[in-house]
Amino acid sequence: MGVVVIDGSTVRSFVDDEEQFKKSVDERFTALDLNKDGVLSRSELRKAFESMRLLESHFGVDVVTPPDELTKLYDSIFEKFDTDQSGSVDLEEFRSEMKKIVLAIADGLGSCPITMVLDDDENNFLKKAADLEASKLEKASS
Repeated sequence: MGVVVIDGSTVRSFVDDEEQFKKSVDERFTALDLNKDGVLSRSELRKAFESMRLLESHFGVDVVTPPDELTKLYDSIFEKFDTDQSGSVDLEEFRSEMKKIVLAIADGLGSCPITMVLDDDENNFLKKAADLEASKLEKASS
């Protein structure tokens, strides 16, 4: 775990660095594509969101959500990603939706810096954004 100070401009800067952002999203896609068929199925995408525990906790406290409600939520997320309604999510669809999600996080953070404790997970987009910002600051001071 690491502590970072981050704001919306840090996250937006990460998205604006198209090469770094695309690389990060592509790596995440590859990791989620468990059967390596080049697309994400409903179950692969659900496993990804389940691992983030976004819907099963509230401010770090476990909450019980009825299974049928969870299924509806995960199906809704899948449908949002599957923009061409093909029944699977290809890399371009994944990139597009991840960009929207990360930019929404940037908008939510706004311009007021906050301190966050982040896992040292290689796939954490906020950690990557903070690391990219830190490397830019390091280069500027050299």
